[in-house]
Amino acid sequence: MLASKEMMKFKSYQNRANLFVKEYLLADPLIPYTSIIGGIFACKMVYDLTQLFSTVHFKSYSSLTRIQRVEWNNRSMSTIHAIFITTMSLYLVFCSNLYSDNQSSELITFRSSSSSTFALGVSVGYFIADLGMIFWFFPSLGGYEYVIHHLLSLVAVAFSMLSGEGQLYTYMVLISETTTPGINLRWYLDAAGMKKSKAYLINGVVIFIAWLVGQVIAV
Repeated sequence: MLASKEMMKFKSYQNRANLFVKEYLLADPLIPYTSIIGGIFACKMVYDLTQLFSTVHFKSYSSLTRIQRVEWNNRSMSTIHAIFITTMSLYLVFCSNLYSDNQSSELITFRSSSSSTFALGVSVGYFIADLGMIFWFFPSLGGYEYVIHHLLSLVAVAFSMLSGEGQLYTYMVLISETTTPGINLRWYLDAAGMKKSKAYLINGVVIFIAWLVGQVIAV
C-alpha cells in the first residue's frame, strides 16, 4: 500500500515536470531563449567535467601550462557541440520529414519546428560561451580570425533560429562540423606529445576523409 502511494506521488511529480517542460521551457515563444541558456550552461558543465576528468585520468594534463589547460577544456566544449549539432543536422536534413517534398506545401526555406529551433538555440549558446572565452583570454584561444568566424556564425545561426527562415541551409552548412572532433583530437595528441605517433597520422587521414564527405553532403 505504501509502495503504491509512493509510486503515485512519483508519477504525479513526473507529470508536473513533463507539463513544465512542455508548457514553459519548450513553449514556442520561449524555445530560443531556453535553448540558448541551456547551451551556455551545457558548455560550462562540459568545461568543468573535462577539467575534473582530465586532472584524474590524464598525466600530461597537469604538465600543461595554464592557458593550455584552458584550451584543453575549451576544445572539449567544441567537440561536444560539434557532435551534437552534426547529429541534429544529419537527422533533420536526411531522416526527419521536416524538409520532405511531400510533407508540406510551405516553401522549404520557411520550414522549421520546435526541435530544429531548439538545436540552433543550443548552437547559439555555444558560440556565445566560446566567444566570451576567446575575448577573456584573447589572443591565447584565437586571434581576430576566430572572433570574426564566431561573430558571423553567431549572427547567421541566431537569425535562422529567430526568423525560422533558411534553417535547412543552415543545417547543411553545420554538417561541416563533422571535422571538428578530429581537429580537436589532433590538438590533444600534439599537446600530449604524440605528434609522431601512428594515432596522429591516422587522425590526419580521418580528418581529410571527414572533410571530404562533409563537403560532398553540403553540396
